[in-house]
Amino acid sequence: MPESAADRVSKPVSAYVGIGSNLDGPVDRVGRAIEQLDAMTGCRVLDRSPLYRSAPMGPSDQPDFVNAVARLQVTLAPRDLLAELLAIEAAHGRIRGGTRWGPRTLDLDLLIYSNLTIDEPGLEIPHPGLTSRNFVVYPLLRIAPDLVMPDGRKLADIASALSLEGLGELGNHMAIEAHSS
Repeated sequence: MPESAADRVSKPVSAYVGIGSNLDGPVDRVGRAIEQLDAMTGCRVLDRSPLYRSAPMGPSDQPDFVNAVARLQVTLAPRDLLAELLAIEAAHGRIRGGTRWGPRTLDLDLLIYSNLTIDEPGLEIPHPGLTSRNFVVYPLLRIAPDLVMPDGRKLADIASALSLEGLGELGNHMAIEAHSS
C-alpha cells in the first residue's frame, strides 16, 4: 500500500485538537487531557484556549459540555497523532459506538494538521464538523485569530457566520509551559 500524507512527517508542524467533556468532572478532564497531550512523545502543547461551556449538539437530555482547543507542535504523522488521541480518550473511559453526539467522558478531535487536507478512511482533515461548530470555531479563534483554513478561508470569516447561541466562555485561560522533549 503506498504511503500517504497521513503516514509521514519530516519536521515539526502545528496541529489543533478540539477537546470536550460533559461527564465525570468535565473541567478537570479537559485539563488532564491537555496535560496528557503535552506529555506525549513527539507532541508539545504550545497554547490552549479558554474553557467554554456549550449546549449539547445531540440529545438535549445530557449535561452541557466543557470545550477547549489546544495548539500543538508535533512530529507525529497525522495517523499516529490520531491513534494517540484515541488512546487518551480510552484511558478516560470513552466508549465509542454509543449514542451519536451523546454524553462522553472525553472527546478529542484532530481539527487541523499543518495545512494538509486528508480524506482517507478513518481520517479526515480538516475535521468535517470544524467550520459548523461554534464550540470549536470560537475557542480556535482565541488562539489562532489569523488562521487560514487549508481551503483558503479565514477562520475569522467562518466565525462571523456562526451564532454564539448556547456558547459561553468559562475562562481559565493559561498557556502551557513547554516540556522538554
